[in-house]
Amino acid sequence: MTLHTLDQHRSSPTRSGRVTLVGAGPGDPGLLTLHAYQALQSAQVVLYDALVSQPILDLIPATVERIAVGKRCGQHSLPQAEIERVMLAKAAAGAEVVRLKGGDPLMFGRGGEEMRALRQAGIPYRVVPGVTAASACASYGAMPLTQRGVAQGVTFVTGHGKDGEPIADWSPYAIPGHTLVIYMGLKRAGIIQQGLLAAGLAADTPVAIVGQASQPGQQRVNGTLGTLTALADTPNLPTPAAILVGEVTALAEELDWFEPEAFQAPAASKSLNINLDSAAM
Repeated sequence: MTLHTLDQHRSSPTRSGRVTLVGAGPGDPGLLTLHAYQALQSAQVVLYDALVSQPILDLIPATVERIAVGKRCGQHSLPQAEIERVMLAKAAAGAEVVRLKGGDPLMFGRGGEEMRALRQAGIPYRVVPGVTAASACASYGAMPLTQRGVAQGVTFVTGHGKDGEPIADWSPYAIPGHTLVIYMGLKRAGIIQQGLLAAGLAADTPVAIVGQASQPGQQRVNGTLGTLTALADTPNLPTPAAILVGEVTALAEELDWFEPEAFQAPAASKSLNINLDSAAM
């Protein structure tokens, strides 16, 4: 009995590792979830995007293998297929892998494509959500995404279609009493402006652009749809940035609270004064 069990153990295949798709949020390490922090501490390999801030990278233990995979507005250091190949290879070799993405993995982060690749390869995975850009820009830019009597809905949309082609019809997103948040649209602000005007939004519709939300370099500029192109050309406007369209953006000056110097996140620490065992996954 004992010998049979030992032979079975010797002949069993090497157990594969696991991949955790982790949302790093907008950049402030204080906005990481406990699950995200815990995953970074237990990782053996971290594949990270260019949008992940340095304070969050500083939380990764020095013994962990780090692989930069780019993915920033057309400046991809690795094609998506190669990212998936490396991720699968590391996990298949038995490593605990974290795929670290800015914002939320499933909000314009190609997390669904990577989940499918993992599923097809038979590699176990889990997903840890993160604070997405829309929430960060709204909260730190002092613009509620919804407001009674002002906006009863919100839509998130990317500023371009697959492979970078422009969106031909903006009419599904030109909704009265609605807030529109446009990801990755800064370089296409002129096309977006023309599309929304053609779809029926008025030129005086309030808009805002928030760059590097939650980070010390955050900047918010406000204007109207008619001035969107000029706003996008604001000198030294930090990126990544999101465009918000709708009446709620006009509340920013009244509700403004964020002062980068006063609310700057403390330096990242390797230890947190909390009991992570109580948050074990």
